Amino acid sequence: MVIDNLHNAAQYHSLGARFETGLRWLTDNDVAGMEPERYEIDGDDVFVMVQEYDSKPKADGFWEAHRQYADIQLVVTGAEHMGYVPTTSLQAGDYDDSRDFLALDGDGMFIKMHAGTFMILWPQDAHMPQMAIDSPTPVKKAVVKVRL
Repeated sequence: MVIDNLHNAAQYHSLGARFETGLRWLTDNDVAGMEPERYEIDGDDVFVMVQEYDSKPKADGFWEAHRQYADIQLVVTGAEHMGYVPTTSLQAGDYDDSRDFLALDGDGMFIKMHAGTFMILWPQDAHMPQMAIDSPTPVKKAVVKVRL
């Protein structure tokens, strides 16, 4: 897991060409002005989902991980708690190959993500996005999916 500010995104270009492509897209585009939907960057190898939602109570959250893609999750506006824990610390549920979604159960820590903060999550990184810090608030986020 990596957590940093978007101003430092170039430091992570060395993770590979697809990560560089996704990070450059985030820094070169005005995501705040974009409509919530999926945008192709490099076909199914690198794409972004722009999302708008109200953060939710942790009681409504769930742990997830992915096997085929890494996530680059950038908070564009607002703030949220992002849950994080290594997948080895949780009990794995069923994996849905069609959605690249592994459900997990257990406990982890929560990190405050403010506008401009991004997190890179690999398959070993369970996460619980969209959690409220104190109470639900509006959030805009870009989730870049990077095929591994």
